[in-house]
Amino acid sequence: MPTPHPHPWRGVLVATALPLRDDLSVDYDRYAEHCAWLVGNGCDGVVPNGSLGEYQVLTPEERVKVVETAVAAVGGARVMPGVAAYGSAEARRWAEQARDAGCAAVMLLPPNAYRADERSVLAHYAEVARAGVPVVAYNNPIDTKVDLVPELLAKLHGEGYVQAVKEFSGDVRRAYRLAELAPELDLLIGADDVLLELAIAGAKGWVAGYPNALPSASVELYRAAVGGDLDTAKRLYGQLHPLLRWDSRVEFVQAIKLSMDIVGRHGGACRPPRVPLLPEQEAAVRAATEKAVAAGLA
Repeated sequence: MPTPHPHPWRGVLVATALPLRDDLSVDYDRYAEHCAWLVGNGCDGVVPNGSLGEYQVLTPEERVKVVETAVAAVGGARVMPGVAAYGSAEARRWAEQARDAGCAAVMLLPPNAYRADERSVLAHYAEVARAGVPVVAYNNPIDTKVDLVPELLAKLHGEGYVQAVKEFSGDVRRAYRLAELAPELDLLIGADDVLLELAIAGAKGWVAGYPNALPSASVELYRAAVGGDLDTAKRLYGQLHPLLRWDSRVEFVQAIKLSMDIVGRHGGACRPPRVPLLPEQEAAVRAATEKAVAAGLA
């Protein structure tokens, strides 16, 4: 047996978009191929059932099969599923399912059915940690209305509930406060359009969106940024930023899937209630993607 990596959440982990057929059923064969393609293009792993994977509109059976498909395609050491759920017991069951499928870590939002207080957040992570698989917290105060501020993250880490955080607040100042309060907690870039800022601030990984369409260039950008090659990083970041900023917009799933279509991958449709991009949004994504392709980034 290969020795498991002590920090399986480090590096470039792609929050995978989920390919659907014309009837909006999940195309598992295409999903398996996509996971393998991402790893083959230099990504370190995949994050199924994240918000980019439309987990909220999957049936429980589909959610299980998505994880199992990813593990079969690239191996459990490279798979970190999202296990978000309204109830702590349900989230723990998703963590147990991921553990039993062979995954090395899971990613967990705070309670998101209501604006949970600190005690509820601690209890939620404590319950999911009982599954016995390492947990990466996911801080997305924009969508969940619960903000995992550095002080709270330090508590969660101090209790042993979380090992890392996917930081999506967009507030790059937090990286430095977090390093003071919880130096052993790994910071992961959570929004594509603050990659360079958080990489310079010491991030150990990137839970990424746009590599779904442009994996090689995205990996090159990440490696240059964390490796201190700022000339390369700034050049690539400037070229890619018109696309990366879509990762922080409401229409990020549609935008990334459109870019996938343009570069010759299968992005395709989303399940309702997501609707297609407006014509002007589609034109903006198309122009930025074609410009990236013309620059040799695809």
